[in-house]
Amino acid sequence: MPKISRFLPPVLLFSLLALLAGLWAGLLRIGWMLPGLHSSLPATHGPLMVSGFLGSLIAVERVVALKKRWMFAAPLLTGLGWVVSLAFPRIAIGPLLITLGSLGTVVILSVRIRRDLALHTLTIAAGTLCWFVGNLLWLLGRPIYGIVFWWVAFLVLTIAGERLELSRVLRMTRLKQILFLFTSGLFLSGVILTLAAIQVGVRLAGLGLLGLAIWLLWFDLARRNLRHPIPLTQYIARCLYAGYFWLGLGGILSLWYGAVITGPAYDAVLHSIFIGFVISMIFGHAPIILPALLNRLLPYHPSFYLGLVLLHVSLLLRIAGDLGRWDLLRQWGGLLNEISILLFLAILVITLHSQSGQNNRRGS
Repeated sequence: MPKISRFLPPVLLFSLLALLAGLWAGLLRIGWMLPGLHSSLPATHGPLMVSGFLGSLIAVERVVALKKRWMFAAPLLTGLGWVVSLAFPRIAIGPLLITLGSLGTVVILSVRIRRDLALHTLTIAAGTLCWFVGNLLWLLGRPIYGIVFWWVAFLVLTIAGERLELSRVLRMTRLKQILFLFTSGLFLSGVILTLAAIQVGVRLAGLGLLGLAIWLLWFDLARRNLRHPIPLTQYIARCLYAGYFWLGLGGILSLWYGAVITGPAYDAVLHSIFIGFVISMIFGHAPIILPALLNRLLPYHPSFYLGLVLLHVSLLLRIAGDLGRWDLLRQWGGLLNEISILLFLAILVITLHSQSGQNNRRGS
């Protein structure tokens, strides 16, 4: 770990700045009248959040686990890529760097597969490959609405694969594995089909998302931990379980609407998944991932629930605004979504700082 720790600060800084820029772009996209760096900034919201923030963090997590310095090239490329994309929006250097970074992450996953060939590692690798394919299609000029489900597949399959790995402590029967393989395969087939028949592909992917959500709700370890005596374990389980319901809603909305280009339905489908599912997963896993990345203890605090509750309540408002065509409700829901993320980050920083202060006092 000491050999690679010096690479962590710039990569994590790139990820944090990508998050802040992506949140700003999201407010512009949802209709808030705010200053922007350039007129195309709202269109960069998706790439910033998926590749600049989430993709970089996921790649860093892999590097820290495998402890190989050369692997830092992947998150550094994606971090540099989103900066170049903002600075030079009319040239393709930024998307090229992001695409190369995602390809590097595919290489990292191939190393992991050689060490641990299993259904969960293959699922995570499939998700990472989807990220690369989506970025490549974006680089080649495909519109974001036409490739966004490849990015959805990256995050959904990555999280599903990690949950499958953790659920091995339960009795993972052959039937459960077959059901997981069937639902994830159905989802992935739909994503691939979007290249030829986008309406059919999105609906098939939606059916797969719904199936995966049901699998996770029923078989995932989180179901057992909802009433766990350890508060942190219980908090994580509640984050995950709430996220699975949003994943199921994203599948239902995809089945209902099919492929949509823009507008409230587009907002509802994608943010049910990206915010309701993915961000809820981040809220749940942050108390585990951050200590591993920073090599510092992050104790549980009940204030973690403040961000979680605001996240889900605000998303309910946003989706209600989308489905009811109430623009003002959708805008305020979106704003509160972002406030909940920033609030959660602030709580994490305060908790880490207070823990560090306690350790210093003990040491003195």
